[in-house]
Amino acid sequence: MPAVERRGGFLPLNAYSGLGDGRAVALTGADGSIDWWCVPNMDSPPLFDRLLNPEQGGRFSITPVGPFSVERRYRAESNVHETDFVTPTGRARLTESLNSGTAGRLPWAELARRLEGLEGEVEFAVEVVFGDRAGTRSPYLAANANGTVFHVGAVLGLLLFSEAVVVDVRSDRRIAGRVTVAAGDRAVLAVVAGRDEPLVRPAIEDIDARIDVSDAEWKTWSEGVVYAGPHRDAVLRSALALKLLLYSPTGAIVAAPTTSLPERIGGDKNYDYRFAWIRDAGYSIKAFLRIGVQAEAKAAFTWLVARVAEHGCRVLFTLEGDTVDDVSEIDLPGYRGSKPVRVGNAATSQHQHGVYGDLFEVAWRFVEAGHILDDRTAEVLMRLADVCADGWRRPDAGIWELPEARQYTMSKISCWQALTRAVALADGGHIPTTCRDRWAREADRVRDWVDQECWSEALQAYVAWPGSEEIDASVALAVRFGFDAPERLAGTLDAIDARLGAGPFHHRLTATKDEEGCFLACSFWIAEARALLGQTDRARTAFTALLESLDQEGVYPEMIDPDTGEWLGNLPQGLTHLALVECAVALSGQD
Repeated sequence: MPAVERRGGFLPLNAYSGLGDGRAVALTGADGSIDWWCVPNMDSPPLFDRLLNPEQGGRFSITPVGPFSVERRYRAESNVHETDFVTPTGRARLTESLNSGTAGRLPWAELARRLEGLEGEVEFAVEVVFGDRAGTRSPYLAANANGTVFHVGAVLGLLLFSEAVVVDVRSDRRIAGRVTVAAGDRAVLAVVAGRDEPLVRPAIEDIDARIDVSDAEWKTWSEGVVYAGPHRDAVLRSALALKLLLYSPTGAIVAAPTTSLPERIGGDKNYDYRFAWIRDAGYSIKAFLRIGVQAEAKAAFTWLVARVAEHGCRVLFTLEGDTVDDVSEIDLPGYRGSKPVRVGNAATSQHQHGVYGDLFEVAWRFVEAGHILDDRTAEVLMRLADVCADGWRRPDAGIWELPEARQYTMSKISCWQALTRAVALADGGHIPTTCRDRWAREADRVRDWVDQECWSEALQAYVAWPGSEEIDASVALAVRFGFDAPERLAGTLDAIDARLGAGPFHHRLTATKDEEGCFLACSFWIAEARALLGQTDRARTAFTALLESLDQEGVYPEMIDPDTGEWLGNLPQGLTHLALVECAVALSGQD
């Protein structure tokens, strides 16, 4: 493919791929520039932030001098990434990894980049610019007997490289140079970093070797993914993307490792997703269980229960398990001028009934897979079922975290889901049965309320809330949840297609069609729902069209512009990959 050109200093979002080590995710662009990397953790301030600040932002670029075209891919069954650069003078390969070791995650951050000459000779320009955190920190270099250390606030690190790399500029903010590789040559560059801690200086040969060690570790992990259907490549690639989002120090699952990538170019719907939502964690655990990824499912479930036991049923938490600060704005240009750039998330103060359904669905799937609940988890779930039974009539912010609290249809279905799963868990001896019959009666009341208040005869669909004509694509999830109204749900899917569809994609709500792109997870949810309702041909056609329209296997965003195909929103977006996995599993008949 031709080289992707920057517009106003920005690459299109589909020009990025993700690298990860269980603590952080780096986004590497098709022109050889790493434009986003928070160090040392996914929710730390970024060391490289060109993604939001094209002129002054931090970056680590290795780019051919002169014109070039590229071929990009992940290695098979791995999150190690390769880019082949083709120039008039030759061909060279850039292999990139956030390295791990044979014993798992390293106790430091190690971003490794290997250049190999394949044909002829290729000269590369190398540039490292350290981010200044929107002007709040002043990077500097400090030399000692063991090397030259860069400092940005509490972060310190080393830029290490092979002898073939020539450094022309070395200043506090910027290091620049060049390297040429001919056929058979190899050069390695790496950033090793940490925060307020002693720093190891590995040999460049060891860093190089760990690229292949990391690749082998990814392949070993991928062997444990269980999926027998026709879309294994897509399922495995999404599983690998989801693995990038698991924060291994705690088991938390981040919604996305970026902030403020816009839902519409030039718009203000730009949010910080570097937190762990109960919803996203719950969906991730369920997906992991469906494809046999037990260790990650257990770690995330343990983290989730502990947070609810400590803080109650909040919408989201930090990756360390604390409550999330409210929103503040950062003075940066934003992706393609889309402001504001935000840190924190306003959903921290919301109430969403959906968290009840998410937690109980996870617990039910966990025991259905043959696993065991401990006494504390059983106690937490029993208390939560009572809270849901008492509070389901309250309005809430809904799955879409809308500013106006309403009696959202999907929220009520989630309460029905929670109470129904609580009954099933009690009947299986997994949680105390004291209030089992009360939960069953309350679940019936919720079900009757939804059918009486939320069904529109005129539209032949469940509406987003009683008395409205708004259609909500998330109601497609009711099929997965087992809400027993197949004919009405089939009619609702048709209404979603008719009123929210845009080619193979779908908007979330009628009211937001002009404010944002199409929400990719919704389209996979709809295809999955059709599969579960027995509309297999329609489901398979829709799923295939989505994969073809996304046009690459890698990391997917939150949204897409249905007219231009431009990717929108934070990425890699966990909900998108989760929805793809669940849809593929539904189509395969795997349970």
